[in-house]
Amino acid sequence: MLQKLISLPRIKKQLILFFLDCFLLIFALFLSFFLRLGLWYLPSNELLLLIFISPVVAIPIFYRFGLYRAITRYLGFQALWSIIQAVTLYALVWGIIVLMMSIYGTPRSVIIINWFLTIVLVGGARMLARWLLSQSKKYSKESKVKKVLIYGAGSSGRELLFALSESEEYHPLGYIDDNIDLQNKSINGVEVFRKNDLSKLIKEKQVSQVLLAMPNLTRKKRIEIISFLESHTVEVRSLPSVINLAKGKVTVNDLHEIEIQDLLGRDTTPSNGKILEFNINNKVVMVTGAGGSIGSELCRQIFLLKPSKIILYEISEVSLYQIEQEMIIKNEIGIEICPILGSVTDKDRVKKIIDYFKVETIYHAAAYKHVPLVEYNPTEGILNNVFGTLNLAEVAISSGVKTFVFISTDKAVRPTNIMGATKRVAELILQSLSSKSNNTTFSMVRFGNVLDSSGSVIPLFKKQIKEGGPVTVTHPEITRYFMTIPEAIELVLQVGAMAKDGEVFVLDMGEPVRIYDLAVKMINLSGLVLRDSENPKGDIEIQFSGLRPGEKLYEELLVDGNFEATENELIWRANENDMIWDKLQPTLAKLKESAKIADEQKCYKLLSDLLPQFKPQSNSFKSI
Repeated sequence: MLQKLISLPRIKKQLILFFLDCFLLIFALFLSFFLRLGLWYLPSNELLLLIFISPVVAIPIFYRFGLYRAITRYLGFQALWSIIQAVTLYALVWGIIVLMMSIYGTPRSVIIINWFLTIVLVGGARMLARWLLSQSKKYSKESKVKKVLIYGAGSSGRELLFALSESEEYHPLGYIDDNIDLQNKSINGVEVFRKNDLSKLIKEKQVSQVLLAMPNLTRKKRIEIISFLESHTVEVRSLPSVINLAKGKVTVNDLHEIEIQDLLGRDTTPSNGKILEFNINNKVVMVTGAGGSIGSELCRQIFLLKPSKIILYEISEVSLYQIEQEMIIKNEIGIEICPILGSVTDKDRVKKIIDYFKVETIYHAAAYKHVPLVEYNPTEGILNNVFGTLNLAEVAISSGVKTFVFISTDKAVRPTNIMGATKRVAELILQSLSSKSNNTTFSMVRFGNVLDSSGSVIPLFKKQIKEGGPVTVTHPEITRYFMTIPEAIELVLQVGAMAKDGEVFVLDMGEPVRIYDLAVKMINLSGLVLRDSENPKGDIEIQFSGLRPGEKLYEELLVDGNFEATENELIWRANENDMIWDKLQPTLAKLKESAKIADEQKCYKLLSDLLPQFKPQSNSFKSI
C-alpha cells in the first residue's frame, strides 16, 4: 500500500496532502472547542461557517510557505519550522476574523488552543508519514537496504547517522562504542552496544556492514579495531571525513572499503618542510615515467612544493595525458606544466629536453618493473632500465643538472630476475658516475612494494574478490614488504635533499607481510568467508598458482647488510661496495651490443659477470 503511494505522480501526492490538511484544520477547531468547554459543542451557523472555511484561510498560507513542495520522506527541522510559521500565521488570521465578527459564544482561548492543535496535527501527520514511508522502504521484502552498525557514537558517528537517515541504501540498527559511559544508552533513538555484542547482532539482526566513523583515531587504535572486526563475517567500510560530509563535500556514497594499508601501515615520522623544498621550490624539476603509479605520485607531491616548472616525461600518451590533466586542474598558482612524450632510451631527445628547459632536478622513475613481463622480454628490460638510466645520467652530468634521484627496488638485492638485475646495474652506474661528476649529485632510493601500484597484488585481489574468486596467491609462504605510495614518495623527496653523492638509501618498510595472510584479510573485510578444508561452505577460496618466472619467496633491502641511520628514522643509508667506471664501462658496452641483437644468453652471462650475486631462476623465455 505504502509502496504504491510512493510511486504515485507528484500532483496526486499533493492532492492527498491538500485534502488531509483540510480535514485536520476542521477537526482541530472542533477539538479546540471540546477541550475548552469540556463537551462536544455545535457552534452557531456563523461560527460553523467560519470553521468549515478555515481551509480557505490556511491553504494559501501553507502553499506560500512551501508545505506542498517539500518531499515528505525527507522532512527535516527546516520543514518543521516552516510548518510552525505557516500555522501561526493562519491561526492569527483566523482568530482576527472571529474577533472582528464578534460572534457570540467564542472563547478567545480557543484561538490559542487551535494554534497548538493545528501544529501538532499538521506537523505530526507529516512526520508520521515520513517515518512510515522510510520504514516501508527499509523493511520491504523487495528492498536491498543494508542493515548496518556504526562503530563510534561520537560526533562523527552522529553526523553519519543523520546522513544515513536521508539515504535509501542504509538502515542503521545501532552504534558500537568502547566508551562504557555510552553503552546501553540511546542516542537519537538509536541504541549503543558493546563491541562484544557484535557477533550476536550480526546473527540476530542480519547486519551486513559495520561503518567505521572514527576519523581521528591513531593508526595503532585503528588497526586494533579493524583487526577485531576482521574476525567477524561482516563487511567493513569507513567514512573518509565526516567534516567534509557535514560541509556537503561528500555523501554517504563516499563510504569506502577499509584500505589494506590500515592493517599494514605504521605511524609516519613528520617530514621537514624545508628539507622537502630544498631541490624543488622555484626549480625546474623533471620526472621520468611521470604517468606511472610512482611517477604520478612524485608529480603530485612535487607540485605542492611549488617548482617553477615541472617536466612530465613519459612514453605512454594516455598516461601522460591523465597526469597532465590532473596537474592542470590543481594548478592555481601558475606553475608551468610541460608534458613531454619520449623514451629515456632516446639520448638525443633526453638531451634536447633537459637543455631546453634547463632542468635542475631529476627524479628518474621510468622503468620496466613488472617482473614476469621483463623476464619474458629481457633484452628490452636491459635497454630501458640499464641504458635508459645511463643515457639520462650522462646527459645530467653534461647539462649541469644539480640533483639526480633514482627510484630503485628491493629486487635489486641478490636479484633472481632480470628486472632486479637491471636495477642493480643501474645503481652501479650511478655510483660510478658520481665519482666522475663534480656538479651532479646522484642518489638512489631502494624500497619494496607499494600498495595499489600497477604491479601490486592489491588491485588484483580486489578484482578477484569482486568477481567471486578464486583469489590467486603464488605460494603459501611468499612474503613482501609494503608501503603506501604517498608515504614512499615523501621519503624519496627527503632523500633527494639529504644525499651527498653516490649513496644508496633504503626505506624502512616495516615487517614483511605474508601474501596469503593479506588475501585472507581482504576476504574477511569484504564481509565474506574463506573457503578451505576447514570451512568448505565458505564464499571464496585461495588457490596457489606457483611462483612466477623470476619471483622469489622473500625480498631483501640490503646487499651487504650494512647501513647507518639518517636524520629520518624511516630512511637508512646503505654501505655497499661499488665499482669504478673504468672497470664497469667495458662490460656495459658488451651488454648493450648483446641486448641490441637480442642475444639473451650473452646478456645473462654479462649480467652475472657484473653481479656475482645474480642467480636467475629462469632464462627460458625468448625475446622477440
